[in-house]
Amino acid sequence: MDQSQEDILLISESDLRRLALQVLQHLGLSAPHAQAIARIVVAGQRDACQSHGAYRILSAAQTIRTGLVDLQVPPLLQPTQGAITRVDAQRGFSPWALEVGLPPLVAATRKLGMGALVINHCFHFTALWPEVEMLTDEGLAALVMTPSHAWVAPAGGSKGVFGTNPIAFGWPRPGPYPYVFDFATSAIARGDLDLHRRAGTPLPEGVGIDAQGQPSTDPAAVAQGAMRTFGGHKGSALATMVELMAGMLIGDLGSQESMALDAGAGGMPCHGHLVLAFDPKRFAGEDWPGHQARAEALFAAIQGQGARLPSERRYAARALSAQQGIRLPRQLHDEILALLN
Repeated sequence: MDQSQEDILLISESDLRRLALQVLQHLGLSAPHAQAIARIVVAGQRDACQSHGAYRILSAAQTIRTGLVDLQVPPLLQPTQGAITRVDAQRGFSPWALEVGLPPLVAATRKLGMGALVINHCFHFTALWPEVEMLTDEGLAALVMTPSHAWVAPAGGSKGVFGTNPIAFGWPRPGPYPYVFDFATSAIARGDLDLHRRAGTPLPEGVGIDAQGQPSTDPAAVAQGAMRTFGGHKGSALATMVELMAGMLIGDLGSQESMALDAGAGGMPCHGHLVLAFDPKRFAGEDWPGHQARAEALFAAIQGQGARLPSERRYAARALSAQQGIRLPRQLHDEILALLN
């Protein structure tokens, strides 16, 4: 999916955010909804996360066409109960609900040492690492998970049961960047599958099966069949955990139920979302700086032998975008502009 320089535009972060806002509001989203979505998708494009960057504006547009998502309703913040903050997105997109729930989540975590943000009835279609970084910026560790549509077969199976069911974790560090990982429990992210389909390129071996349960590298065939979990039974177990923790535990839909709600309309998943936050100062006690130094020694031991920490490529892309502008495929730019017609 490599693209020539002629196929790439360089655009400033402010200009890309302005374009995203213009398109999202043209599609009918209220200003707060549009602003929250724009912040997340622009961050993705800035960090060269193509599957969760500006491309997701097209995903939002498709979901809006289904008529299932509410474009105007504000998230409903419910009274915090102990460590638990709950926000009802009321069938709206998730980014605004996250921003509404974040301050009381941080307050509860500082008070109690740990906290949970439960977002119910949301259409979630963005990367998890921007959410995690919102918490590491507060000096907190975080664990985030969410189901999606039942696109992924269990290990040993041939039919979709799980969503891509991503998990993200963040650890605050001295300096500009935290330790963050964010990955799907499927062998490939759904957004990456879609990008292969759009580009007409084959999938890697072993990531999906066709409708007859046979291995396939054809993204269109896998879209009609099922994706695989990463790591066989281990990924399958983690995907099950996400269904339970971010579905049944918080009283919301799992991936099969989300797909049934969509009923073939082709929209993004509607379900729940779970964000867990931890205050290291409360867990580690008075010697938190000493334990933080031990964590830095661990990272140094990893990097000292030539290994890469997760997100290092994203952070390098972020720095490059700040210097040169954000790289945006020309075709994608034209497709986003076409949404204004």
